[in-house]
Amino acid sequence: MALTDDQLQRYSRHIILKEIGVKGQKRLLNSSVLIIGAGGLGAPVGLYLAAAGIGKIGIADADDVDLSNLQRQVIHSTADIGKAKVSSAKESMLAINPEIEVDTYHDFVSASNILDMIRKYDFIIDGTDNFPAKFLINDACVLAEKPFSHAGIIRFKGQLMTYAPGKSPCYRCVFKTPPPPDAVPTCKQAGVIGAMGGVIGSLQAMEAVKYLTGIGDLLTGYLLTYDALKMEFRKIKLPFDKDCAVCGEHPAILSPIDYEQAVCAI
Repeated sequence: MALTDDQLQRYSRHIILKEIGVKGQKRLLNSSVLIIGAGGLGAPVGLYLAAAGIGKIGIADADDVDLSNLQRQVIHSTADIGKAKVSSAKESMLAINPEIEVDTYHDFVSASNILDMIRKYDFIIDGTDNFPAKFLINDACVLAEKPFSHAGIIRFKGQLMTYAPGKSPCYRCVFKTPPPPDAVPTCKQAGVIGAMGGVIGSLQAMEAVKYLTGIGDLLTGYLLTYDALKMEFRKIKLPFDKDCAVCGEHPAILSPIDYEQAVCAI
């Protein structure tokens, strides 16, 4: 499939990169990404992946746009207050790039629907704000052999890692089980600087693009942390856990699990 004149112009800054070129841009156009969460992390991810020309983007979120979201969730606007986040996000992504396909899931991800949801996509973005969802996404992606990017933000700090099936430790290798509900303060309680979502979400979008085009070094086997007040990044090596309950030598978790909900996880 040859790129059209409009596509050559739209993606020209990608195409002139020797690491991407026409071949890499075609890969993006033929790729699919599911973003779970249309909030502080999912917002920049959605905008950048739409602009990059990812052919099909799914976005899953059960919430509606609230005034308090707009300080950081840049995919939504004041006029979107009260609208389903997935609808607002879809409109923003198509406004940037009308040639892509956007699928919406106005629902919570759960043990009953996540495997069906993720199987349609090449790469998964964890843009959620709670531990139960993060463990659910991790376990489902390990079981379905789907690569994904995990991230979390709170206050002035953020972190992310990338999982590639069979090639890197998973989220549960590092964080064994969800903490008890209310053991960790929520963003509503602790706050989060708005631009943190842009920093970490943009890095998630970069990981997706790199994975789909096969370029560069991914954050597989590493946790990247960011402290905005100190302007300090740290890259921490992560070991495989042979006793991991989902990806270890003798896994005990054979299907996704719904845990009790608590919000804003890092």
